[in-house]
Amino acid sequence: MRTRLLHVALLAALFITNSSLLVGEAAAQAPKTWSSSEILLGLKKLNVLGSALYVAAHPDDENTRLIAYLANGRLVETGYLSCTRGDGGQNLIGPELREGLGVIRTQELLAARRIDGGRQFFTRANDFGFSKTPEETFTIWDKEQVLSDMVWVIRQRRPDVMITRFPPDGRAGHGHHTASAMLAIEAFSAAADPKRFPEQLQYVQPWQAKRLLWNTGSFFVKAGDDMSGYLKLDAGGFNPLLGQSYGEIAARSRSQHRSQGFGSSAQRGEALEYFQPLKGDKATTDLFEGVDMTWNRVPGGAAVGKMIDEVIRKYDPANPSASVAALADLHQPIYKLAGFGEKKRSYDPLVGAKLGAVDELIRACLGLHIEATAAEPSVVPGQPLLLTIGALNRSVVPVQLLNVQLGEYMHGGNDSTVKKMLTNEGISIRMRYTVPMAEAEPLLHKVQVKKFSAAMPSVLNTSQPYWLVQPGTTGMYQVSEQQQRGKPENESMVTVQMAFMINGKGIPLTVPVQYKSTDPVEGEKYRPLTVVPPVMVNVGGHAYVFADNQPKTVPVTLRAGKAGVKGTLALSLPKGWTAEPASISFELAAKDAEQTVQFRVQPGAGAAEGKSELRAVATVDGQAYARGYQTIAYTHIPTQTLFPEAVAPLVKLDLKRKGQEIGYLMGAGDEVPDALRQIGYTVTLLKPEDLTEPNLRRFDAVVLGVRAYNTLDRLKTLQPTLLKYVENGGNLVVQYVVSRGTVLPQIGPYPLTLSTDRVTVENAPVTFLNPTQPLLNTPNKITSKDFEGWVQEQGLYYPSQWDPKYQTVLSSNDPGEPAKQSAILVADYGKGHYIYTGLSLFRELPAGVPGAYRILTNMVSLGR
Repeated sequence: MRTRLLHVALLAALFITNSSLLVGEAAAQAPKTWSSSEILLGLKKLNVLGSALYVAAHPDDENTRLIAYLANGRLVETGYLSCTRGDGGQNLIGPELREGLGVIRTQELLAARRIDGGRQFFTRANDFGFSKTPEETFTIWDKEQVLSDMVWVIRQRRPDVMITRFPPDGRAGHGHHTASAMLAIEAFSAAADPKRFPEQLQYVQPWQAKRLLWNTGSFFVKAGDDMSGYLKLDAGGFNPLLGQSYGEIAARSRSQHRSQGFGSSAQRGEALEYFQPLKGDKATTDLFEGVDMTWNRVPGGAAVGKMIDEVIRKYDPANPSASVAALADLHQPIYKLAGFGEKKRSYDPLVGAKLGAVDELIRACLGLHIEATAAEPSVVPGQPLLLTIGALNRSVVPVQLLNVQLGEYMHGGNDSTVKKMLTNEGISIRMRYTVPMAEAEPLLHKVQVKKFSAAMPSVLNTSQPYWLVQPGTTGMYQVSEQQQRGKPENESMVTVQMAFMINGKGIPLTVPVQYKSTDPVEGEKYRPLTVVPPVMVNVGGHAYVFADNQPKTVPVTLRAGKAGVKGTLALSLPKGWTAEPASISFELAAKDAEQTVQFRVQPGAGAAEGKSELRAVATVDGQAYARGYQTIAYTHIPTQTLFPEAVAPLVKLDLKRKGQEIGYLMGAGDEVPDALRQIGYTVTLLKPEDLTEPNLRRFDAVVLGVRAYNTLDRLKTLQPTLLKYVENGGNLVVQYVVSRGTVLPQIGPYPLTLSTDRVTVENAPVTFLNPTQPLLNTPNKITSKDFEGWVQEQGLYYPSQWDPKYQTVLSSNDPGEPAKQSAILVADYGKGHYIYTGLSLFRELPAGVPGAYRILTNMVSLGR
């Protein structure tokens, strides 16, 4: 009987973990340790049944101070629903853009939530870049799908209070911002309507939140505004159990958004937050006015509330383990109240979260250290994996490890194999496990086998982020499984369920399998166990540009996911293109072994002008694999692994160039140097210390990377050297600079005022203001065709004012807006030339946009 009850409890805990309700380790995090004061805060939170959901558009939109206050001060379950993953932004810390940047910003949000105590959710909306109106946003997002995802999260989380960051009007300043508020207003009612998105009701029930409010901020409120109609609260309090104010917690949380350069200083003291009612019951004194936040709101829950009161009253911070017996007594009644195992009672996610919290608090009070580590950082489905499962009881409370379950594998399970865990004595169990070819996914009411598209064989059952498995659109990611939607990241591909007997009660705990190593500098490090295909294929470079019919070398690197992989590798090319060799055979003897193959690719007489694409395909045992291997590693987030398509743009175009030597000073990070090399230039990457007059003389042009004047502090002292280079006959090309946070007030030889002006329509018609301007004629004739096929945006951070000594070159605008004439400003200075451009060359060149190469060539050729 005991074994059956434990098995049921294990399934319940498994559901809670996979629904992001269990307070445990995130992927690739060291096992969490709790201080005595954190345990007390957790106990207090256990006795508060309230929930809030904050809604906005992007990573960094959230009010981290309010989230910290709600989660740690009001002790309510607090979530942040971001419509997008921030894929369309810029990257201050590296070269990753689009999908890679979305993965980084997802992990930055999760890092922030681990600090401020909130939980993270998303919709399937793809951040396609800056949008000026919600009308434009909804032409690119599928509004009904985004609304469905918002309703899904509301029904899952059942928030009492919903809060938007932005108003549902033009004051939001970004089409995505306004759209997020408009969607929240609609979702507030739709979530309660069983006729809306009825397909969700096999898993969740309709839910009506109490109220929806807009959390206005200083950028919406002006001095003298009448705030009497707003609800007001002070979120600047100090939490003695955490030893920090909510402003201090918020600063640490917001500073996780490193890819956006949002390091924040702590705010201490009073911090007033204002709320305007948008829908539902109006509150006059408190956000949760009229909401029962006690266990009395749950039928039969009053007794549990009294039990928790008693645990808190008797809690001894010097001996947390003394509370274990009373916490273990809570497990079964909360399990029943959550609705597990009772057909007539629907599952209550708020109570389910408390069940997970009880188990984690038991673990914390025991000082119970448990982890499951793999001998290797990656594994191929169908291959054996050696695991070590460890447990250590650091209390005097008797603990027994009953069994360890991993998929269909069970270690223990009868009285003869029960492991007694004495104080400070560890148990280590080694298991060999094979990751299945198609893994079962625990669901709320049933178990369903994952189904994958046969068109994507190289991402079957791998660690590819779930929203990138299927091809999406410009505005939407495709996620076919309802229960995947809304989740911040993949669940761990392999998890271990451990059943403990504590004070006569069966307590299940679930831990992810991770890879652990020791770095000689950083010490103990964890990273996710990565499930990889047998072979991965990486195409070197990002775009191959053919200004003539001469062949180019395309390197393709094969990487083995397991030992003994052999097959053939070939390039799939468009009509009129050839590759030598046509195919090759390969054999990779060792796991993680790599082999780079060189193909000579050449356009023939039948190759069309413009942009096309090549694809590398490896065939192993009759199965095609056309995905690469990309790791994203930064110290503030767990290492992430992606499997991008093994493709690269081919660009055939008529291109002439002048000059040869280019100096390139990198700013925030971009791939423009590789593009310059593709068109035949010799590019030298410069460091600030290389900016000396004698060194710069040898360059035909010097190019500054994106946001250089935002990121390189030394430019404030090196600016005279750069201008002297121009004065002596040099050609300086400055790519876009963000208007806020420049290292010096003037970035050019003559005054210009940077702004946030931009043209977001990629293919906005262009007017040439001065058709005889050399930039439009030498060495390439620039025409309107060169502005076709652009991606995401035409340009950004255009100057709003400039000295008459600057010449304007072209004009364009978004629909309904006045023309913007400062996409390119060029000035003669001494014997040389200074160019500022806000054109989004950093996006267009890696995407293989032909016209971008011709425009950049004319810029670096100016005056040669």
